[in-house]
Amino acid sequence: MHIRPVNVQSDVQKITEIYNYYVENSPQTFETEPISTNEMARRIDEIISENYPFLVAEDKEEILAYAYSKRFLLDRAFEYTASVAIYVKADKTHKGIGTALYLQLFDELAKTDFHTLIAAISLPNETAVRFHEKLGFKKVAHFYEVGYKLGRWIDVGYWQKMNIISDE
Repeated sequence: MHIRPVNVQSDVQKITEIYNYYVENSPQTFETEPISTNEMARRIDEIISENYPFLVAEDKEEILAYAYSKRFLLDRAFEYTASVAIYVKADKTHKGIGTALYLQLFDELAKTDFHTLIAAISLPNETAVRFHEKLGFKKVAHFYEVGYKLGRWIDVGYWQKMNIISDE
């Protein structure tokens, strides 16, 4: 497996497919309609134009997962806080790909002046909770029934990782 920065032109189709799987089948994202490759390319371009890392994990030219960070909130006082997200291809979960990818993302972020990372997790989702807590995140907030998707109300929790330094 190889982890590298995103190449929008060559990666956008596979990234969109991974993301749209979660749009259609999971509360991991609150979007309810699949997005186009043009929209995904726009989102990726926005993230990388602001110098936030956007990484992909690939094996034999197959995109297995992607992870990125972006500004947490727009207010100036939050400029040292980034939100992070990760999406692993549905048939490639629980193989260590997400851990390796997130650790590389943390290494990239450790080179910046970010002080805090925030991860939002749709709940219940014990797998995502264990994954983030294994990597040093701690739960700091819980919002009840703030989203409705797939025929049910969904909670959202926020997990925070301070003083970002690679766990490797």
